[in-house]
Amino acid sequence: MRYLPHTPEDIRQMLQVVGAADLEALFASIPADCRRKSAMHLPEPLTEWELNGHMDNLAAGMGASPAYKVFLGAGSYHHFIPEMNRQLLLRGELFTAYTPYQPEISQGTLQTIYEYQSLVCRLLGMDVANASMYDGASGLAEALLMTIRVTKRKKVAVSRAVHPLYRRVVETYFKPTGFEVVELPVGPDGRTDLSGLAALGELAGVALQSPNFFGCIEDLTAAGKMIHADPKTLFVVAFSEPLAYGLLKNPGACGADIACGEGQSFGIPQSFGGPGLGMFAARQQYVRTMPGRLIGKTVDRDGRTGFVLTLATREQHIRREKATSNICTNQGLCATAATLYMAALGGTGIRQLARLNRDRAEYLKTALAKAGFASVFSAPTFNEFVVRFPKGFESTWNALLEKKIVAGLNLAPYYPELADGWLMCVTEAIDRADMDALVKEVTR
Repeated sequence: MRYLPHTPEDIRQMLQVVGAADLEALFASIPADCRRKSAMHLPEPLTEWELNGHMDNLAAGMGASPAYKVFLGAGSYHHFIPEMNRQLLLRGELFTAYTPYQPEISQGTLQTIYEYQSLVCRLLGMDVANASMYDGASGLAEALLMTIRVTKRKKVAVSRAVHPLYRRVVETYFKPTGFEVVELPVGPDGRTDLSGLAALGELAGVALQSPNFFGCIEDLTAAGKMIHADPKTLFVVAFSEPLAYGLLKNPGACGADIACGEGQSFGIPQSFGGPGLGMFAARQQYVRTMPGRLIGKTVDRDGRTGFVLTLATREQHIRREKATSNICTNQGLCATAATLYMAALGGTGIRQLARLNRDRAEYLKTALAKAGFASVFSAPTFNEFVVRFPKGFESTWNALLEKKIVAGLNLAPYYPELADGWLMCVTEAIDRADMDALVKEVTR
């Protein structure tokens, strides 16, 4: 099957218009040593059913739910997605991943994003939310840049208990800027140690994650008071599991100025790493320094309700030096999925699901402790926790994988001091029999 619709005559006419003798002439500006001189060695074409069989064989070599019992979270979580989500996302009115450039003619898209922003504000306890960002990591980096715009200071602090990949993205964002990023240590209980905060001098912002990468719940209220001892410093709360705020006090109630993180848990499949959804919300007083775009609700001259692109402070809309971000799209389809998910469950459903996740994780934590595998940290946790397994557990982990059990994440590559620590996760997709089977296997 050909995928290029142009006939030889079409190509001849287009080349004539641009003044090129042939197709090769179009690539004359590319140095010869950078161009392939021989044909690519590609496999022979397959029929549709042969291709489907090939893809099935590739998929069979991957350990994924539901065939595997996955006790793995670390920023990406397996939650059941209501069938309503899947069906509604297939509708043509919603099936878009982009905010339109002539937005007011797309009232349905704008209303969906407006509802998303409203639900995010309620979840996080904040005044205003943007039309979403790429993912939780870029959201955190943009939040810290926002603190610098607001305060005019040049240094930020980030807890070492923040997701290590989020911190790497922050480093990438900040490396060419000249701004400084310092790390705050983790205390023996698994929470951020803020005792040395005052010695760091003037900070634009301080970022904590709760529940943090170890699953530990930070004392955000106490942290907020310490951070705001300098009234100019902004308090940023990040998250990778928003479901936790169905049970815990939200960032706004704890004094956060900015809340940002990953929304994948809300109706978005894991998809082997993406796409994700960057949730981002802040206090009203900082709205004009927020990255991305905001949708607002108004009335037209006839008094009818309408939705508009209220703020779009990005470099495609305004002068580059005035832009708050170069983020050039929002995760529209993913934001729609999260909107449908939050609306379907409602406040009561999210709270019940959060409690179920917490209770199941506590069951496994207790069962492992009784079997002799103690938790590394004493702070309360949500649906993840770090357990200490004996040296050489890697061989046991590999043996469990053969039995279709993924027994957590080894923390050694991210935290060398926790080489014997394994991050375990339990969601509603894991039942008691699965947990009992895991405990039985690791105690053999």
